[in-house]
Amino acid sequence: MTTTHLVYLNGDFVPAHEAKISIFDAAVMLGDMVTESTRTFAHRPFKLEQHVDRLYKSLKVTRINPGLTPAEMTELSLRVLDANLPKVTPEMDVWLVHNISRGLSVAGADPTIQRSPATVIIHTAPMVLTDWARFYTEGCHAVTPASRAAPPEALDPRIKNRSRMAYTLAEMEVKLVDPQAQGILLDIYGNVAENKGGNFFIVSEGVLKTPPTRNALAGISRSTVLELAEQLRIPAQIIDFQPYDIYTADEAFFTSTPYCIMPATRFNGLPVGDGAVGPVTKALLQAWSDLVGVDIVAQAQSQLSMTR
Repeated sequence: MTTTHLVYLNGDFVPAHEAKISIFDAAVMLGDMVTESTRTFAHRPFKLEQHVDRLYKSLKVTRINPGLTPAEMTELSLRVLDANLPKVTPEMDVWLVHNISRGLSVAGADPTIQRSPATVIIHTAPMVLTDWARFYTEGCHAVTPASRAAPPEALDPRIKNRSRMAYTLAEMEVKLVDPQAQGILLDIYGNVAENKGGNFFIVSEGVLKTPPTRNALAGISRSTVLELAEQLRIPAQIIDFQPYDIYTADEAFFTSTPYCIMPATRFNGLPVGDGAVGPVTKALLQAWSDLVGVDIVAQAQSQLSMTR
């Protein structure tokens, strides 16, 4: 049995090493591609319907016709997942990734016209968590780069797209401060916006706070935390806040699909609260683990121990 993961590409299931697109694809020529990333817990996809729903909202706003209904996209996604799950161990979960471009692009012509069927890619990859594993107990260092988040007047952050240059350049600035730091982008007014691939929360005097989606992706992990907070009767606010509020917060953390919740115990060199992972963050992590039937922290740290 081959261990090569299969990729769905424009109607065919092909081995990953054979999955190729044209150098003239809109994704290559213009970065004109929308995306979604779902993960599994115990090999079960988490909130796949919500991810597909958000994907189709991005497709609508960008006017990309994928040639598939949401139901067809979901069915294909589950087929890709079923084909690839036997190729990972029971302890290993996977990404389930969607990348959809406008298809072939013609240089110099009108880029808004879809001149060919969309390029539809669905693939999986092992959920490697080693980069984040130690942060569950130690917390990470959150740093603000000099670069600001693109204003929503230029590009609405709710469109999840593959054009990541601005985020990458900002992250390079963050790594100059600390190679292990995780970036927090501010908007042009100095409000906290988002991370390069996730949302951000603080806890102040028992109240959980996160920025509005005016300047940040409407993250599914973000919404999961808000749902868990309601179940735990933790008061929550969707509200603008600034770096001052992080410096003076009791706790802080990022949220994103792979790691779910990543505690931040330092901000721009100063401790957040007492410099340790706080009780609200721990309670939310435990509630998420209970929700999915997987010990999120233990799963990540078991991978870390295997690399030593």
